[in-house]
Amino acid sequence: MHIIGVVTAGGDAPGMNAAIRSIVRTAIFHGLEVIGIERGYAGLIEGQVRHLGPRSVSGIINLGGTMLKTARCEEIKTEQGIQKAVNTLKTQKIDGLIAIGGDGTFRAARELHQASGLPIIGVPATIDNDVAGTDTTIGFDTAVNTALFAIDRIRDTATSLERIFVVEVMGRKRGFIALAVGLAEGAEFILVPEIKHDLEEICRKLERGRRNGKTSEIIVMAEGAGNSVTIVEHINRETGYDARLTVLGHMQRGGPPTAQSRILANQLGAHAVELILRGAQKNMVGIQGGKVASVDLDYACKERKELDTSLYRLAEILSS
Repeated sequence: MHIIGVVTAGGDAPGMNAAIRSIVRTAIFHGLEVIGIERGYAGLIEGQVRHLGPRSVSGIINLGGTMLKTARCEEIKTEQGIQKAVNTLKTQKIDGLIAIGGDGTFRAARELHQASGLPIIGVPATIDNDVAGTDTTIGFDTAVNTALFAIDRIRDTATSLERIFVVEVMGRKRGFIALAVGLAEGAEFILVPEIKHDLEEICRKLERGRRNGKTSEIIVMAEGAGNSVTIVEHINRETGYDARLTVLGHMQRGGPPTAQSRILANQLGAHAVELILRGAQKNMVGIQGGKVASVDLDYACKERKELDTSLYRLAEILSS
């Protein structure tokens, strides 16, 4: 083992830079060379690489995004794309690859391992926190805190003007961000794709709340939980209250990573290098019960991570 590659693929997540830094410096500590692959799997296919040293990763631990850039890449889903990527790995004499990203990144990593025979380790970095085999992912804590920062300020306006605010956070398929944000914010309602909601019942509860003295409400919803515009229009029409919509969007992806996201990135990046040195072939590193652990990459790709419904029930109890 002489050279390892590192790639960030798919959507960016705060803490990716900290993970790159951890990988590079841990690898160099163990006498390895590191090649950074730019623009995700698209860059791997096209051969866009550069050598990384200790100074290459100075001053990036506090930065959001990824210094290696990233891109969505449909070609990596094809046999031809995989073969082009494998050719780059062989041309650059890369002995092992560390892929930083989410479930899509790991599915492609698994295909690359099968086609090349090279050891490939996944590092989970996605704000969605939807990767099986790890309790949390790099970037999730930052995205939650970014959303909380915004909603705390929205609540001031909601209280002052006695309004209902529907706040849409990211999460097309999963509701991990919405649940964490809604519970931490004390939202009156949390809408997630995993749990069916009844708009008529929500309106009845809003009216009941007003009768009991509530003058403003916050509804946090994942983008995949429904059409936020339609929901706001329905609430206005059925209750007569003043409901407004705020879509937080991609602001949740950016910004400096929180301490938790940085620490997690440091731990997982270093452990990924150590796994390769120990002869691991196809794994993902993660956190389980507060400790660094690893699972087979197949498990991370195939298993569905379940939403903690006990937290959802707690949020319902505390919203009364």
